[in-house]
Amino acid sequence: MTKTYLSVLKQIDSLKQEAERLRRQEVDGVIERIRSAIEHYGLTAADLGLAGARTPAKPVAAKKTRRGRKPAKAAALAVRYRDDQGRSWVGRGKRPQWLRDALAAGKKLEDFAVK
Repeated sequence: MTKTYLSVLKQIDSLKQEAERLRRQEVDGVIERIRSAIEHYGLTAADLGLAGARTPAKPVAAKKTRRGRKPAKAAALAVRYRDDQGRSWVGRGKRPQWLRDALAAGKKLEDFAVK
């Protein structure tokens, strides 16, 4: 017997319903085990970090470097080169096109240095 598209969709729907039913059963079991542990150990909502459960979530911590320190904030870099039209470059990274064009036209890098 060959399967049709419609029969496969019905099978998918049936499997989704079965998966949801199994998930609910598992969740019920987990909840029962949690309740049992809470009762056994006498835990409170505060012990579980649930006191005031309606409070907004804490902000995500800043990303840390490999050594466990927070990365330094990028400092504003001073402009080192500027042309007559006000275009500038801090001297880091790839040279901007306006500066490359000027250097190709015979100017020197020192001509654009900010003093």
